[in-house]
Amino acid sequence: MNSPPSELEATFRELSARWLGLLTAAWPSILPEAAPWARHPWTARLLEEIAELLPADSVGLICQSGSRWVNPLASSTKQSTITDGETIDLVAEALASGSSQSGRGRVAAIVTAGGKILAARGAGATESVSDGQAEETVAPMALVAVGSRLDRRQVDQAARVIAGCWRVELAIGGGRDASARLRYLLDASIRWSLIDETDSLLTAIAGAATELLHAERASIFLWEKRRGKLIGRPALGVSGGKLEVDDDAGVVGAVLRERRPQLWAVGADAESEVNRSVDRKLKFVTRSLAAVPLESPTGDLLGVFEVLNKQGTDGDEAFGVADIIALTDLARHAAAAIQVMRARERLTQTRDRLVHDAASTYQLLGDSPAIRSLRDSVARVAPTDLAVLVLGENGTGKEVLARSLHFQSPRRDQPFVAVNCAALVESLLESELFGHQRGAFTDAHQDRAGKFELANGGTLLLDEIGDMSPGGQAKLLRVLEEKVVTRVGGATPIPVDVRIIAATNQPLGELVAAKRFREDLFFRLNVVSFRLPSLRERGGDILLLANHFLGYFAPRAGRPNLTFSEPARQALLAYSWPGNVREMRNVMERVSYLANTEVITAADLGMSPTSAPVPQPLGAAPAGLLGGDRHLVDVTRDFQIEVIRSTIRRHAGNMTAAAAALGLQRTNLYRKMRHLGLSAEEISE
Repeated sequence: MNSPPSELEATFRELSARWLGLLTAAWPSILPEAAPWARHPWTARLLEEIAELLPADSVGLICQSGSRWVNPLASSTKQSTITDGETIDLVAEALASGSSQSGRGRVAAIVTAGGKILAARGAGATESVSDGQAEETVAPMALVAVGSRLDRRQVDQAARVIAGCWRVELAIGGGRDASARLRYLLDASIRWSLIDETDSLLTAIAGAATELLHAERASIFLWEKRRGKLIGRPALGVSGGKLEVDDDAGVVGAVLRERRPQLWAVGADAESEVNRSVDRKLKFVTRSLAAVPLESPTGDLLGVFEVLNKQGTDGDEAFGVADIIALTDLARHAAAAIQVMRARERLTQTRDRLVHDAASTYQLLGDSPAIRSLRDSVARVAPTDLAVLVLGENGTGKEVLARSLHFQSPRRDQPFVAVNCAALVESLLESELFGHQRGAFTDAHQDRAGKFELANGGTLLLDEIGDMSPGGQAKLLRVLEEKVVTRVGGATPIPVDVRIIAATNQPLGELVAAKRFREDLFFRLNVVSFRLPSLRERGGDILLLANHFLGYFAPRAGRPNLTFSEPARQALLAYSWPGNVREMRNVMERVSYLANTEVITAADLGMSPTSAPVPQPLGAAPAGLLGGDRHLVDVTRDFQIEVIRSTIRRHAGNMTAAAAALGLQRTNLYRKMRHLGLSAEEISE
């Protein structure tokens, strides 16, 4: 039965009108479902209209998927497979000839031919047009009508309308898929950014790939170029989670070599392309595969991203170009995350190495019972956040002990900040410790964080705490109690998490009794206290430390073979070491450069038991010092004044020489004199 051309035009217009009506009515209710029939809702409805208009007993779509012929609108893989041999032959003949075919009460008209969509332009329109992404993703497809009174040309017109409808739905579905994929990738990227370990990151990336692409397994193959290997980390479902293959083997090798995506499906592609040795090793069967290059944002080739065995609703399917597009997008984000993780791990390794090197530098050296006991106590206290008070003479290593506490604590990766309280002028104390805002005072040209903020998360050493002014003590106590600082000129409280270590060479207990140090601050700081013994109390540690410092300085002086003569050893043991370990370090540095021979003599050391002030016996105290009943703090203060005066006069007012004789730095000597109310002019008179 043949219809005149006017009837064909009428058929085309009628179907187009019905399609537009369906489009308009159904648009608000279209949801982004995953099932094929939901992705093409207008086509499914339009087929019903076509069956009524032709008329036909039934109308359906058949397309090629790998080696199978399927109904693209079926809701499951089993339902979609077409097994009717006569229908398949008719569709294959139509696609091969490029025109509709009829026979045995059936008509097969071409909708798409190998990636081309026939344009719905009306009667007589026979050319095909490219449709961008659809051209890549649409398989050969035909409209099949079954009936006894079918007009082949009318079926052709219906196929062209279906082609137009399918193209619109592909565009909508593609945009819908792209939007959903973008949301998924953004969510995945956020999750990945919270992971701080490489294997966990790769596992999360592989899991995202299997979920997004409905794959059975996934592997990220990282390229070890020097070894010529691809390392699968992880390989989901693989014992040990790691797989290693040659970088030129199988599909992944081809992807790496050509830097182009690859698809493979059993029965459709060459069996030799798949590395079956891996399957045999893992007792796994690869039935389909998609792989893309893993490239960093800077274009560096990191490896290959692979997914295996696409899982359909109720069976296996082959991966398609749409899967390649999705996997490529995922690989782009994954490569960026991997590169960030690698940079982070390099920084972490560098930090750990620096922390280890710093920790090895600050150790309490010595084998004397006092030092061994002190090391054990430090090891027990270090993991806690308890406040620590370190006592000891100048130069005994109070800061070394404080740093040792820090590097053995969980805060070792955080800042260690030391502040000399004796050097803090009252007017600037708040600014130094708590920071200031721009404009808070004349020289405050910009915001500045104080020592507490700088040490946040770490450790703050308050050295020479006994020399802090009464006003500074009160402000410090408030911060220690509230754990909050407020910058000078600011109003915003800033929480701080800082471990406090205080150090002093003064008897704080006596200063508290003399009302020169706040009792409440003393108890706040003195949760745990350590006393460092003077060097003269450490016996054999003197030679141990001398050899340690000589071993450090001699190679730097170009004299690695320096040794001590026996008289030099005896001189070291006989000396009183008023400057303690600091003086020992300075002496060893000096002799490393200035010793006359490779064997250091006692003369090279330039010391004798009487070359430094030694504490006088009690009966030899200066006249009047012990007269009457006097408080110990006052006696100690007067004794310090007398020793400083006599030392400066003995060195004819040379402050540098006097400071060295007292085992102090010149600046510390001036600071001590100010604290005692002394002036150089007064002493020189």
